Amino acid sequence: MKDVLIIGGGFAGVWSAAGAVRVAREAGGPGEDIRVTLVSGGDDLVVRPRLYEDAPDGMRVALDRVLGPIGVRRIAATVTGVDTGAHTVRAVGRGGEELDLAYDKLVLAAGSQLVRPDFPGSRELFDVDTLATAAALDGHLRRLPERASSPGRYTAVVVGAGFTGLETATALSERLHALAAGDDAAEEVRVVLVDRADVVGPELGPGPRPVIEEAVDELKIQLRLGRTVTSATRHDVTLSDGEVIPAATVVWTAGMAASPLTAQISDERDRWGRLSVDAWLRVVGVPDVYAAGDTALAPADDGRSTTQSCQHALPMGKFAGHNVAAELLGRDLLPFTPDPYVTCLDLGPAGAVYTEGWDRRVALTGAEAKKLKHDINGLWIYPPTDDAEQLLAQAGRFSNG
Repeated sequence: MKDVLIIGGGFAGVWSAAGAVRVAREAGGPGEDIRVTLVSGGDDLVVRPRLYEDAPDGMRVALDRVLGPIGVRRIAATVTGVDTGAHTVRAVGRGGEELDLAYDKLVLAAGSQLVRPDFPGSRELFDVDTLATAAALDGHLRRLPERASSPGRYTAVVVGAGFTGLETATALSERLHALAAGDDAAEEVRVVLVDRADVVGPELGPGPRPVIEEAVDELKIQLRLGRTVTSATRHDVTLSDGEVIPAATVVWTAGMAASPLTAQISDERDRWGRLSVDAWLRVVGVPDVYAAGDTALAPADDGRSTTQSCQHALPMGKFAGHNVAAELLGRDLLPFTPDPYVTCLDLGPAGAVYTEGWDRRVALTGAEAKKLKHDINGLWIYPPTDDAEQLLAQAGRFSNG
């Protein structure tokens, strides 16, 4: 019996597990020669791209409904260490018990996490990085109408005007107006978007920027560019130029980093902490270890590298799962070949913008792009549940299309 161990219960981890099981079963019956185990601290696959939306607590799928039907062993534990020389993983179970897990092949799909700031009052910040923190923000917003009227009660400051910041700010504009309308306080609503850069969506490039700026203007979102937050309280934030903004809600979206477990595997990492992998998603210089999703820096189309996104995490998981099982069974490995790069940015009540290519040529805007975003977030990225046949069939379709 050969052991494939997968760390992480996100998109890359789930599809790695399904991909490995699919290859094992195709190689000979039910796949008794390979045992696939997934270790995750939570019981759910969190649909992380949707955590900026209303009611985020429902944005999850029970892992057992996905993995159980295909026979993947799931261990609810937090991984604390990886010993690539000994081929073991250390973890702590729910009851505090220490676990030592051996592997023949390892897939690190532990994802990424928000880089939180360290300034006075930073603990007062909200974020939409995890299910728990997004739910905390959601509960806070729902309680705003219960507060006594005060400056900044319906003001939200979003720090970071990148992809997540823009989706969060435009969604908050709609939510705050709905909350304030029931309290006859619509005139109090204010959303402020703060970024160190001099433009909105700096990493998105100039292609979609006019559409983004038009949406920001339409929603009356105020911009504070070339600045950042230096301190915060429960009632206000202070910017780097000294401006003080009364605000009951401050959301931090600036900066992401790969799981710190990558540092235990290799020193070959990029500035986001991602591991360098080859065309087959094997970690460079580390035998028997693969990486997928936000922990991996992989070659993409047009000579580019993958992004920390659901768009790349899903197929990377499928390829990594295929390749770990194929390597154990002496079958052909498949080089990672992602779809041509696209982006689809939600702009709240102002619609959405869909771009194609690394230069982000605008292909759809408004209602058409909004429908596409809804289909991506609400349908396409969800794995099949309670259906082994459908899940394994989808694991063999490596395109997101």
